[in-house]
Amino acid sequence: MAGYLTTHVLDTARGCPAAGLRITLRSAEGEVLAEMMTNADGRTDGPILPKERFAPGVYELTFHAGEYLRGSGQAGEEPLFLDEVPIRFGISDGQAHYHVPLLLSPYGYSTYRGS
Repeated sequence: MAGYLTTHVLDTARGCPAAGLRITLRSAEGEVLAEMMTNADGRTDGPILPKERFAPGVYELTFHAGEYLRGSGQAGEEPLFLDEVPIRFGISDGQAHYHVPLLLSPYGYSTYRGS
């Protein structure tokens, strides 16, 4: 069984999933591997890196938070404190499920390896 990569974004300021947030996945070399939007549950409709393309390596998820915050009326003054949120992480086990969630507010975020 091959592994796969998923993500989930929660808007902690509003206490709800962050729907309509654009996410870009890049290789460590900067090649765009995927671009998706979160659905009503704050998740992508499928794995952001599916089993057939999953491989150990270094990746970067960019969460386009500024677009989301502007659209939800939370942006505040320009320039935004948070605009793009890059998370660089490593995948060492090609058979595992990697889940990289983002907890987002206009002035802070956190992430972790979820399940």
